[in-house]
Amino acid sequence: MTEQPVPFHTDSAEAAEAGGKYVYCIIRHDRVRDFGPVGIGGGRRVYTVHHDDLAAVVSDTPIVIYDPTRENVLAHEFVNETVMREFTVIPMSFGTVFRSEDDVSELLRSTYRAFTDVLDKMQDKIEFGLKVLWDREKVVAKIEQENDEIRRLKDEITRNAASSTYFARMQLGRLVEGAMEEAGNRYVADIHDALKSVAVASRSNKVIGDRMIANAAFLVDRKREKEFDDVVREISRKYEDVLTFKYTGPWPPYNFVNIKLKLEKAD
Repeated sequence: MTEQPVPFHTDSAEAAEAGGKYVYCIIRHDRVRDFGPVGIGGGRRVYTVHHDDLAAVVSDTPIVIYDPTRENVLAHEFVNETVMREFTVIPMSFGTVFRSEDDVSELLRSTYRAFTDVLDKMQDKIEFGLKVLWDREKVVAKIEQENDEIRRLKDEITRNAASSTYFARMQLGRLVEGAMEEAGNRYVADIHDALKSVAVASRSNKVIGDRMIANAAFLVDRKREKEFDDVVREISRKYEDVLTFKYTGPWPPYNFVNIKLKLEKAD
């Protein structure tokens, strides 16, 4: 993580009118580059600001706090995706605004070594996202077929529906939930084992909802993109009867680079 205090005049009408610089990402490039009118806030021109062989990809902006609306977030991501077609990028957090080009250049100068180190590590690396969801009913049916204890207890409860006890039903529920947790862990471990041979690194994020059992990001060498794709397809076919794979990318390495800037009010 690179942290750099940056003076930020939030109470100056003059600064707000003069305009600032919205920063999308950092790249290694020593010549001025124009990426066209694709920036946040209505298609503003996106271009580079430099210090030596480092460049910040920016667009002009009022000094405002951007709401993370769908339109704004997609604009931010689109610029990074456009730049990463040609360059290794260090993506900046959404809404990173500096008050002037000089401040952006100072950021590059003062954090030159840290940015260069991260760019070296991320050279030709891209990110893929993989969310895995399961069909709970199908998984339960599969467990009941394979687990003798669960199958026997369920059959016993079914045959003696009138006299079966609350305790027996609770026991069945606990056994099924335990087997579900074990199955989910096994699926996730198998998926990660299959993909680790074609990925540089992985990161597990929080799952969302009851159906999702994995929400992972994978850092992949650009030269191995097809290999990674092939393995994802292979593992998804293996579990197609019970699991659904939502595969996205390539993205900039959002989950593997964490750049946070401390924006401080100037006295």
